[in-house]
Amino acid sequence: MVAVTDNYPLDAPSPYPAAEIARAWQRERPGTPTDSIEIVTPLWRLAKLFADDRRRVLADAGVDPATLDLLSVLRRAGTPYELSTRELTRRTLVTAGAISQRVARAEDSGLVTRRSADDGSRAVLVALTEAGHDLIEQTVDQVLTRESELVASLSPGGRTRLASQLQELLDEVTKVARQPS
Repeated sequence: MVAVTDNYPLDAPSPYPAAEIARAWQRERPGTPTDSIEIVTPLWRLAKLFADDRRRVLADAGVDPATLDLLSVLRRAGTPYELSTRELTRRTLVTAGAISQRVARAEDSGLVTRRSADDGSRAVLVALTEAGHDLIEQTVDQVLTRESELVASLSPGGRTRLASQLQELLDEVTKVARQPS
């Protein structure tokens, strides 16, 4: 049996290739810029497919994406696996309120602890517990192994080139998006 998402089999090509979408817009709205469609549409579809797949892997592991994000940032920080809430906010690209909620949930689950900084500031430090460390160690292998399988059709050189091009595009879009329209 073939798995299905968005009403088409996962092993089938997209039923609406981006080039076809661009041609339809050119036909229906001549003069409308369509040059981005063949880049943005596959990126959106890939993002959805990757996110849906990651959610399935995490659900099987009993972890939600927000908790994985928090634990991953702390684990990647290195020993002692501790960061301030301000640094967590910067590294996760979510609001301070969202970090506060994530930390509270993870603390309630015994995955992190929080404490005031020793330097007299109002900073709050968040650290992985042993249970949090164990969970991220197990989960990161599952997630990254699966994601490696998803990109396995690309050659090592193809992966390097694509990663470089995507980073270049991300950097430029980030700059442009920060400018007033």
